[in-house]
Amino acid sequence: MTARIAYLGPPGTFSQEAALRQFGNDCELLDCRAIDEVFAAVESGKADYGVTPIENSTEGAVNNTQDCLIDSPAQIVAEQVVPIEHHLLARDGVPRAAFDCVASHPQSLAQCRKWLRSHMPDVPLRECASNGEAARMAAEDPAVAAIAGNMARKIYDLQALEESIQDQVGNRTRFAILGREQAAPSGHDKTSILVYTGNRPGALFRVLEPFENLQISLSRLESRPSRDEKWEYIFFVDFEGHCRDEKVEELFRRLSACTDAVKILGSYPAGA
Repeated sequence: MTARIAYLGPPGTFSQEAALRQFGNDCELLDCRAIDEVFAAVESGKADYGVTPIENSTEGAVNNTQDCLIDSPAQIVAEQVVPIEHHLLARDGVPRAAFDCVASHPQSLAQCRKWLRSHMPDVPLRECASNGEAARMAAEDPAVAAIAGNMARKIYDLQALEESIQDQVGNRTRFAILGREQAAPSGHDKTSILVYTGNRPGALFRVLEPFENLQISLSRLESRPSRDEKWEYIFFVDFEGHCRDEKVEELFRRLSACTDAVKILGSYPAGA
């Protein structure tokens, strides 16, 4: 049976590239207009899996994905890390002076801010739901230039006025693969959790102490304001190991004694 994969669309996004890297060309792709719709498709069973960006090596966390993870029952079952090359795309034959705006996803615009400031300082920037949507706009309107990747360039038959305009060499985006059931241990796993703490002195120390005592290696720690209580925070934590590992089970026992709550977002094979 062909797997149905929801991703942040339209066609031509890096999310689509991540989906094809994970599932191959034989899967059925369902493009969604927003990250929230990717989560909803997985939760409802409309899709077997979902693909959504979770963090970028230059700009950090994708806030919309983090917000959805807080509320969603969907599990992270795998991850894909995709090299990101951004190009300035437009319809064939359109001069740069003709553009009314440069369109892309907010993260993509931010990843190219130095180049844009240096080369197109007077052209307004237009935020879109995805860089695939920006490429589609550029294909329809000669006054729009898009920042997007090679897949979008091919799909929408655009020319690259400038290639590799991202500010950082080695720019990468990590994509979460979402499912409805926890992934089995692979022997080389990563676990993602949410930790809820009150606004109390030493709260972060108490979160980190069990990791130190059990010698569990952290790969990511990020705070985000709680939407329920003012000046309280949620910690997003990634660390080595699977939640079925004996050491990780002990970690959860210790965290439950020193935090308000812990939510497991998923245990899954660690990507490259």
